[in-house]
Amino acid sequence: MDVAKLDQLKQFIDLCKSDPSILADPSLSFFTDYIQSLGAKLPHSADKYGESKSKSYVVEESDEDMEETNEPQPQTFDEEDEGEIIESDVELEGETVEGDNDPPQKMGDPSVEVTEEDRDASQEAKAKGMEALSEGKLEEAIEHLTQAILLNPTSAIMYGTRASVYIKMKKPNAAIRDADAALKINPDSAKGYKTRGMARAMLGHWAEAAKDLHLASTIDYDEEISAVLKKVEPNVHKIEEHRRKYDKLRKEREDRKIERERQRRKAQAQAEYEKAKKQEQSSSSRRPGGMPGGFPGMPGGFPSGMPGGFPGGMPEMPGGFPGGMPGGYPGGMPGFPGGMPGGFPGSTPGGSPGSTPGGMPGNIDYSKILNDPELMAAFKDPEVMAALQDVMKDPANLAKHQSNPKVAPIIAKMMNKFGGPK
Repeated sequence: MDVAKLDQLKQFIDLCKSDPSILADPSLSFFTDYIQSLGAKLPHSADKYGESKSKSYVVEESDEDMEETNEPQPQTFDEEDEGEIIESDVELEGETVEGDNDPPQKMGDPSVEVTEEDRDASQEAKAKGMEALSEGKLEEAIEHLTQAILLNPTSAIMYGTRASVYIKMKKPNAAIRDADAALKINPDSAKGYKTRGMARAMLGHWAEAAKDLHLASTIDYDEEISAVLKKVEPNVHKIEEHRRKYDKLRKEREDRKIERERQRRKAQAQAEYEKAKKQEQSSSSRRPGGMPGGFPGMPGGFPSGMPGGFPGGMPEMPGGFPGGMPGGYPGGMPGFPGGMPGGFPGSTPGGSPGSTPGGMPGNIDYSKILNDPELMAAFKDPEVMAALQDVMKDPANLAKHQSNPKVAPIIAKMMNKFGGPK
């Protein structure tokens, strides 16, 4: 026997002597059932398991309660109180105006056929409009330019000119409508892009304004476009920088949120794994096994030997079961008659209770058992072990297992290992 395991067994027995109440622990029921089957009586204090709180190994909960109490809790990750990201205002250069909400101005019909007379009349109306503009009469200039557009609605210049007057009147929406009309007629109208860019700048649409002004400058550069761009472009850069800053903050916040969720799921998975592992360990500890000491192939095994042995004979099997099970069991099972010589059914001469000739011969070669794959596999079979335990409780039960094709060959093989008749 393993010396270390024997020491552990002795410590366990000393523990039972110092506090018999631990024998009431449900996890030791297999042990108490066994010793009671041998005729032993448990002390009265064993029924009071859990009453002594002074010992650390005594608990009041059942195994199930302990599993629930000690169940690993997933680590919690508190949500950071970040709140909503509130963007600060951007300090921009230049003045903006509220959009005008006047009814749309009159627009010409580009599908009409324009005669030479119409073109001449349109030019005369335009001239009057420019004269009124030079005198600062903006409303009068709009009236003349509108007349010029109605006479010649196919002229992009007429729309662009009226758009420039609307800009002076701080009516950017009206200017944008005329600029759009001019660009529809002539997509390369520099005046159309210029007036629309200036109108958008007035509304604070800095990026769109810069785009229009750059296009106008590409088609027909002038100083006025350059002057407006010097005011627009710094605002565009500030807005872009501001946007990048807050886009970065939002991304970092989203990344933190994703990381917290990842950690939460990882902790939850770990907790579920630990719970399953504990349940498996608890289930394994309650499976049929043996007493500490190292019975091959089963958790724990039997301590140093099992009192007594199987009776000297087994019905319908020659030779009997000599000497008991491996382990040097003492010669006789308390509470049962001694060995049955001869090994035939019905042969009952035996010894007095508690003693029997036999025990295990001293020349047993344990390696025959330990090195036999079939026996080692059988010891791991719950059905085989249940049958062996049944026979341990009452040797008379041997007969009922002879018809079991799984159990009977194992018993016969063990008899041969123990030195019985071949």
